[in-house]
Amino acid sequence: MPIKYIPYTPNTVEGQAILDDFSRTQRVLRYRDNNKVYDRIKRGMPYYEVETIEEVGEKSENLVIRGECISACAYLKEQGIKVDLVYIDPPFASGADYAKKVYIRRNPKLAEKIKLAEKEMPMEELQAFEEKMYGDIWKKEDYLNWMYENLQAIKSIMNDTASIYMHLDYHIGHYVKILMDEVFGEDNFVNEIVWCYRGMAVAENHFTRRHDSIYLYSKNENRTFNWKDVSEEFTETTIKKYKHTDKDGRKYRLHGRNINGSPVQNITDLDPKWLKTNPELCRVDYLDEKNGVRPRDWIVLDYINIWSTERVDYATQKPEELIEKFIKASSNKDMVVADFFGGSGVTSKVANDLGRKFIHCDIGVNSIQTVRDRLKENKANFTIKEIKDGVNLFRNPVQTMDKLSKLIPSLQKGIEGVSKFWFGAVQESKTGTVPVYVPNLIDSKEKVLDIPIINKIVNQELQNLEIDVKKVIIYYIDIIDYKEIEKFVKDNNATQIQVELKDLKNLLHDIVVEDITEYKTSEKDGVFTTEITNFVSDRLMQKINEFNEKGNLQAIKKGKAFNPINISEEGLELIEMLSLDCTNKDGKWKSDYEIKIDKLGYLINNGEKTKDFWNGTIESNKKPLRLKVRNISGDETIIEMK
Repeated sequence: MPIKYIPYTPNTVEGQAILDDFSRTQRVLRYRDNNKVYDRIKRGMPYYEVETIEEVGEKSENLVIRGECISACAYLKEQGIKVDLVYIDPPFASGADYAKKVYIRRNPKLAEKIKLAEKEMPMEELQAFEEKMYGDIWKKEDYLNWMYENLQAIKSIMNDTASIYMHLDYHIGHYVKILMDEVFGEDNFVNEIVWCYRGMAVAENHFTRRHDSIYLYSKNENRTFNWKDVSEEFTETTIKKYKHTDKDGRKYRLHGRNINGSPVQNITDLDPKWLKTNPELCRVDYLDEKNGVRPRDWIVLDYINIWSTERVDYATQKPEELIEKFIKASSNKDMVVADFFGGSGVTSKVANDLGRKFIHCDIGVNSIQTVRDRLKENKANFTIKEIKDGVNLFRNPVQTMDKLSKLIPSLQKGIEGVSKFWFGAVQESKTGTVPVYVPNLIDSKEKVLDIPIINKIVNQELQNLEIDVKKVIIYYIDIIDYKEIEKFVKDNNATQIQVELKDLKNLLHDIVVEDITEYKTSEKDGVFTTEITNFVSDRLMQKINEFNEKGNLQAIKKGKAFNPINISEEGLELIEMLSLDCTNKDGKWKSDYEIKIDKLGYLINNGEKTKDFWNGTIESNKKPLRLKVRNISGDETIIEMK
């Protein structure tokens, strides 16, 4: 349950509720459940307990937050933290699934032999499998209602001079543009910026799609904008046009015609009296006053490629140069730059490079780990916090939803007569078929079981069941008021169907199985050496076995040989990072010493890249109190050391 609810900005911009005026948008956005959106906004943003996970570097105001946008904004507002610039690159409602490639590391037992042979493993020889990060699959009305709440939350923590850049593409951008008109006001729309890029695919029956749109809005008319910081230098061709030099040595060019109609050749040719009365007919431009080419609302810049030094193997990663333009233009040094769908962490990394403070927020643990490692390597100072919303997710909501069908005992999908509203159904000896409702963890608005949701279940979905049902099970994460919900069901249920409420958190907490790490520690001359002797990850081995089975079947069908992923008896190829806390026995993590193994097997030692292979150990100059082990999929296990 939330500790409390934090108010949003009270109202939308006065007189700008244009969504009610357009019939098509009204049909899309107001089509279903819109009353719930306003009910939730009226209730406020859910404020949960927030736990400090780790402090990296020196104490600072920079934040990396694992949690949803709305909950993060509630925390920031409660703490009195305002932001000066927001860049967000949310899901595009594209219908695509985004996957992360998980690379198997080298066996440390073979590291010395490989080193002696001076062999570097080619990229094509790396063994890997894919793991879904998130699914960008939404109905339009659901997406827009979700985005409307996010925008209201973000606006509530923006400073008066702040701006917001919304990065989208053709799938949903035009709808969100209207949402932003309502939330921020039409008068505060500044630019539609078009980012053009190249790609490999070529369309045959339409123009090839090769651009995204970024919508720039300000909170008020008085916004920060530094055009000189993002102007481009003149080309040599342009500079040659400034072919005149005045008596002070300043280069200039002339535009227009003289009093007799002839082109102006030199400033001395001008009749001062005529020029004074006809200033629009001739203009003098000085090169040193131009400050280069003013920024335009289109940017030509390619996506980062596989050879780029920026690349962090994150599906939706954007180029640093693109975000750098926005941060330079719309913020100053020491201002706060926030990204609430932070992904690979490019916004926070660039903000730090430019001397700004940053807030990175994302729901996925892979995002938090990626940005944590990226910022540590960049020598940034920041604090990692986690919003304790009561759900122990695997790595992200999509993976949890994928797991749930296996976690709910005897759950079956596709039962005839049970609509897609229900997650599935279970069979009970006394009651027969029991439909099961599970909130969609991908959609934050379903997290709280409130009157609008239970009303839909009782007065619509129970009556729409096409089979004889005696009972349904309703799983919830948060509940607005248990007794109120029970009373509503009792007073409004016109059927004989029993409604059983169950806490989904209890189910999720019971099934998280941690990885097993065996180690031994020795000390010599003040140096403590921790050797990992064995590592077991049931979750990873299930993934690898699934990959091998699928690959083998496909190979048989194609009549080809299949090279399965084989893991050694020690299992050390499944480890990505080790960290030692020599300061705290419990509470927030202090990484005094850490190593990370990149996909080629090279060590990153306390943020410094090396060409050394991991030998299965980690050293420290202090006695380690706790050991953190991160596997190649991102699961982390903390072990209290003896």
